[in-house]
Amino acid sequence: MKEYKVVQPKTGFRKFYERYEELLNQHAREGWEVCQILPSLKIVFERDKNR
Repeated sequence: MKEYKVVQPKTGFRKFYERYEELLNQHAREGWEVCQILPSLKIVFERDKNR
């Protein structure tokens, strides 16, 4: 079974890409995989629920 998480990054214009990348890396360390990035820059993550 999968679980999903939707994240709206709270990043300003300064260092936007660095903060966005750190957010992705942080979730990857927790076992989340990017499922989709929406036009509003919201990120949908998924992972196995029974890890």
